[in-house]
Amino acid sequence: MEITSRDNRIIKEYRHLLSGAAYRRETGLFAIEGARLCEDAVRSRIAIEVALFSARAREQYGEIVQTVERVAAQSFDIPDTLARQLGDTDSPQGIFCICRMPSLNGTLTPNGVYAALERIRDPGNLGTMIRSAEALGLDGILLSDGCCDPFSPKVLRSSMGGVFRLPLFAVGDLAASLPTLHTQGFRSFACVVDPSAAPVQDVSFGKGSICVIGNEGNGLTAETVSACTQRITIPMAGRAESLNASMAAGIIFWEMMRG
Repeated sequence: MEITSRDNRIIKEYRHLLSGAAYRRETGLFAIEGARLCEDAVRSRIAIEVALFSARAREQYGEIVQTVERVAAQSFDIPDTLARQLGDTDSPQGIFCICRMPSLNGTLTPNGVYAALERIRDPGNLGTMIRSAEALGLDGILLSDGCCDPFSPKVLRSSMGGVFRLPLFAVGDLAASLPTLHTQGFRSFACVVDPSAAPVQDVSFGKGSICVIGNEGNGLTAETVSACTQRITIPMAGRAESLNASMAAGIIFWEMMRG
């Protein structure tokens, strides 16, 4: 079947999912584009509700198109002109999917190693943190209220599909959630910019650890720092006062998994 009009209901829904976080939450759906990301969604067993393919995509990415088409509940062809209008990237590849969100309400693995993020607002930072956490072997990421939408297009792209593979957990108010996690045997480490805190390289994390990283501009709230088991810091030389949040997270994640 073919869709040719930009006023088609499915095309309008795809556009709405690209731009509207509230609409994504309301529907439980999100939009992705590109051969690699759509193929990653299939391999990660993300439910694909609708797939759209341009003629150019069928010609250049035929095997991936067939892979996506086999699992999509519905699939449609679209003209190349519509694909260019629909694309959210500079050079659309002509493969687009509407997907069902995985649950953010799972259960943490006892003795797992996790990061908890408080009010991370920048999609590029969040996506990079997810990508780094997956690459270094963390068991998942806890997201507080106020974090940007992990299913926004920029997070999905910057995570390189990590959103599909790394378990994410919505935990609401992080300061209020930590005491419950402590009763389950987890220890929490507040990452702060404070030379009086324990240097990260001297800390033994081990199993059942949660490192808590705060907002790009303001860091962690005082309530969350107080709720944590211990404060840790990344020692810095020179005149630098702090690191980019995603860079700091990468260092913390490396130290957590170093053993």
